[in-house]
Amino acid sequence: MSKATVTRLFISSAVAVTAGAILAVAAVWFAIANDVFVMNGPDIVGVRGSAVAWPLIGLGIVGGLAIVGGMIGGLVSWIGALLDTAQLESKTWFIVLLLLGIFNFGILAMIAYVIAGPDSTAQAARRSAPAPA
Repeated sequence: MSKATVTRLFISSAVAVTAGAILAVAAVWFAIANDVFVMNGPDIVGVRGSAVAWPLIGLGIVGGLAIVGGMIGGLVSWIGALLDTAQLESKTWFIVLLLLGIFNFGILAMIAYVIAGPDSTAQAARRSAPAPA
């Protein structure tokens, strides 16, 4: 997977997670403001069925699905970045991406890779170019 593909996938996944979070929070906020939830102190213990309740619950579910889809896309972009950096002669980027991903700092590693990471497909093209005569 090329760096351009990894970058596109990572950015679109980040946008999906952000949009899903905004949608889910807005749906819950509007549901609380419209007394959709039955509250017992700070706890939600039930749902009042109304014309507003089910669309807001549906929006919350759509927001949650967008978050899950974005996280899956982020995982796929991380795996693509690992596969891309594994082809490099120097394994520094590969090890950094792998270790930070394993220790739950993969988002930082992916941001660094998108901004400054090498592209193994560009280096392979440079290596295979014929020498000038």
